[in-house]
Amino acid sequence: MNPTSLNILVLFYSQNGSTLNLARQIARGIESVAGCEAVLRTVPKVSTVCEAVESDIPDSGAPYATADDLKNCAGLALGSPTRFGNMAAAMKYFIDGTIPQWLGAELSGKPATVFTSSSSLHGGQESTLLTMMLPLLHHGMVISGIPYSESTLSHTQSGGTPYGASHVAGHDGSAALSADENELAFAQGKRLAELALKLA
Repeated sequence: MNPTSLNILVLFYSQNGSTLNLARQIARGIESVAGCEAVLRTVPKVSTVCEAVESDIPDSGAPYATADDLKNCAGLALGSPTRFGNMAAAMKYFIDGTIPQWLGAELSGKPATVFTSSSSLHGGQESTLLTMMLPLLHHGMVISGIPYSESTLSHTQSGGTPYGASHVAGHDGSAALSADENELAFAQGKRLAELALKLA
């Protein structure tokens, strides 16, 4: 991390790579803005079994998020696959543990955005994005979506909503983003970084 840059936290949970690919593209958008650096972080799986045996450091990929990551970020992009129209349990479990950050108003006034993926076009993406915003509003964060001034939003045939970037994996479970999904995720990251600079 560059001490002179604003750190923008890209916090995601991904099982099959779709949400990870969105996170990477959002990070690219963030880093296209001078003075901003993307910090990729994930959360561990959660179950009565996984909690007991999950290592402190993942075997590969982004490190697990810490309290310091939240405290030190200048903005947050939060991503999760869709699970019955809501965020995955692992992300919800992590968010439910942010009471100390809420009590300390550590995220208040910072910009935030959300992103998701699902296997089907009508798989609950928008309700997932909206419900992911709720705890961020409780934290006092300033929510940013994707405006229709991004022309790709008007003609995408795959993922992409005004509430945030999204990916449709389809029946084959493809994690590869479409050109439109790539463009919208990049634009969302760039917009978040620009807002972070204005609000910092």
